[in-house]
This record gives sequence, C-alpha cells and structure tokens, in this order.
Amino acid sequence: MRCFIVFDIGGTYVKHAVMNEHGDFLEKGRYRSERHDFRQFQDDLLKVVRQAQAHYELSGIAISSAGSVDSESGVIGGSSALPCIHGPNFKEVFGGETGLPIELENDANCAALGELWKGAGRGCRDIAFVIVGTGIGGAIVKDGRIHKGAHLHGGEFGYMLMDVGYTNGTVECKTWSELAATSALIRMVAREKGRPETELDGETVFALAEGGDEAAQNAIDRFYFSLAHGIFNLQYAYDPEKIILGGAISNRPDFVDEINKRLSVLLSLVPIARVRPVVATCQFKNDANLLGALYHYLERRGELPSS
Repeated sequence: MRCFIVFDIGGTYVKHAVMNEHGDFLEKGRYRSERHDFRQFQDDLLKVVRQAQAHYELSGIAISSAGSVDSESGVIGGSSALPCIHGPNFKEVFGGETGLPIELENDANCAALGELWKGAGRGCRDIAFVIVGTGIGGAIVKDGRIHKGAHLHGGEFGYMLMDVGYTNGTVECKTWSELAATSALIRMVAREKGRPETELDGETVFALAEGGDEAAQNAIDRFYFSLAHGIFNLQYAYDPEKIILGGAISNRPDFVDEINKRLSVLLSLVPIARVRPVVATCQFKNDANLLGALYHYLERRGELPSS
C-alpha cells in the first residue's frame, strides 16, 4: 500500500503525518514553525521527509498551508503568520530536493476536503465550510471540488458585510469577522467590563457567563446571533447541503444547538425563507487539514482509491 508524507503548515506549528492512500494515520508529529528564514524552514521540513523515508517508501508529499495557495504553480501568495513561505516555489524547492511529486492547497480548503472525504461532509456534493477563529475563513465545495474563485478568495466569508449603516452621508460597516469571530466576542466583553482584551480569551468569557456575568451572557448571545445571521445568508446565497463549522470554539458541546436557536428566530422573521440550514461541526478537528491535504493530492493526480 502506498504511503505519503503530509504537512499542515500553521503559524505556530508544522504538523506532519505519514498516511496511507486510504487516509489512515501511520504516525504523527509536529515541530515549531520557522517564520522568517526560508532556508531554515526548508531544512526543518526536509529533515522530517528524510526521517520518514528511513522507515517508509514514500510516494509523494502533500501540503496544507496558510495563504493564497496556487496549487498549479506551487507558489503561496497573500500573507500569513509565516512571511518566509510567501514567494518560493514549493514544487520546485521540495520536489527538486526529494525527487517526490508534491501537491499543496490552502489550509481551509484542505479542512473542507478532509471533512468531505471522511467526516461531516461525507456523501455530500455541495458544502460550505466555515472556520471560526480569530477571524472567519472557510471554503466552498461545489460538485465535490473546491471552488477557489477568480481571485483565490472563494470561501473568504469573513469579508461579508453584515452591519452597514448610513447616517447623514457617513457610511459605517462591519464584516462577519468583526462581529462573529472569537476575537469579536472577546472585544465585546472587554469593552463592556473595561478590561484589556489581553486578559480575556474565549474560555474565560464563557466561564464568566456561566458564573452569571451579564455582560458576558449578552455578548455571547450577540455572538451566536451574528454567526446565525451569516449562516442564514450563506444558505440563501449558495444553498449547500450542509454548513460545517470548525475552529476551537466549535468543540463546545452546545455550539450547534445555540446557533440553531438563533436560526429559528431569524427564520420566523422571514416567512419566505423555508429552507433551514443544516449545521454541523468538524468531525476530524485538528486532523482535518492533514486528511484534506492527502485527498487533494490524490484527487489532483487521479489516484483516489475506489473505497
């Protein structure tokens, strides 16, 4: 059975795994991400490849990465927490060093593909994948394939304008990220309580709410309504079979229930809206990017196993 080395390049860690063609994990590891020196970044990644080659006969390299990934050329555009990865041609650099075929894709797209292949989106053709973190990102899967868009911005849901006001010639607006990311929740509570944002995180805010803190409770209510608002709009703009949510906050056991409560309110206020969004959370959590990177590799090369 063929084996692959798979990487998930994140701002803090580079996670890696040896996986077989059916998506089974044979071993996993991680190391700290080098941010500025591409030569060091290259050496760190190649070290993992060579260690894996000592134990497995590798058939290729699959990569999930932050940034605007051009899967055709192998160049990562845009910006991320790792400035050094933007510019070098990954296919030329790492393919040339190892002699192995290499495929790479954006991390949010990989997470969506991982869930499509083995997780919450299995059996679906059209899904919207939303990552709720410091900002909001995501991916669009249409007919079982990632829709990247004309400018590689397909799935950048956080840019959606959600609150636009026009007063005496002055326009003010807020995006979905500004209203429904975890950073927005923290910012709301910090402002209400007169505390620095650095003193709070998502867990702290929910703990305050559970302890009866009214400011935290109100902020969480607004946060869930903002999430439901965006999900409602996605349903009627794209009409996917499922909207799958990821990010650390999606691990909360009541996360989907709370969103569904707010969706019920919105649906009751718009009688013509009769399609209820089907909301689910990531099944593979932190492994979705790795799984999706392998799926992307196999799909690009026409090598997906039949079962």
